[in-house]
Amino acid sequence: MFGQTTLGSGTLSDASNRMFRYEVEGMRQTYESDKLSYPIRRSGSIYVTVPYSRMNEEMQRINRMGGRIVSIEPLTLENNSEAKSEATAAHS
Repeated sequence: MFGQTTLGSGTLSDASNRMFRYEVEGMRQTYESDKLSYPIRRSGSIYVTVPYSRMNEEMQRINRMGGRIVSIEPLTLENNSEAKSEATAAHS
């Protein structure tokens, strides 16, 4: 992959430790809630934290639920362990 090397202490297993946060707009919760005449959320955006290995699956899920990805940002190391535990708990 671009930007990754096999030299030194870094390996491809580092990819499994990386976490990303999606900012998503317009995502509905269910098809039934889409029929309501009032909005479920007051804010227009939600944030979804996912590990690198699940990015593609999560993008597909967001698209199926009618969401639009506004931004994707990598999480820093100091937030990585907390975000990883939240993401794995949410998808377990």
